[in-house]
Amino acid sequence: MTVQTETTTTTTDIYSAPFIRELIRAVQAQDSYGVYKSWSPELIIKPYIVSKQEKRQISTEEEVNPMTLARIKLFYNAIATCIELETNQIMQVVISINHEGFGWALVFCGRLLVVSRTLRDAQRFGFTSLEKLEDEGEKMSRAGIELVKKYKEVCKL
Repeated sequence: MTVQTETTTTTTDIYSAPFIRELIRAVQAQDSYGVYKSWSPELIIKPYIVSKQEKRQISTEEEVNPMTLARIKLFYNAIATCIELETNQIMQVVISINHEGFGWALVFCGRLLVVSRTLRDAQRFGFTSLEKLEDEGEKMSRAGIELVKKYKEVCKL
């Protein structure tokens, strides 16, 4: 008889995950006054967690909030940094979102497009849980790392 055990990740373990650590560093790096240094990781990540109910309350008829645009940029910067750390290749991030909340998020290296995401309803950018935030960031980072390793010669200009 075999017994299956379920492995669960505690919240403190998620904050030590490579992508979440990098996202926290990216947010703190934008803080020129040092306010975020005294904040807990939970407080720094909190704006990225948006419940389905909260998303429904955010109007898509308005322009994208500058703070939301900054969160999107920092999210993709963290992905780019995770890829850089693993591959030793310099990544570039381009975010282009129009006033209606539609656009692109691109991470590239040399001539290689490493991550490409279409963004819609950017006003509602966020994840329903910390685990989903970590999963999505880690998934995109891993996919980017695999591409860079597979097509390393294209990364060189």
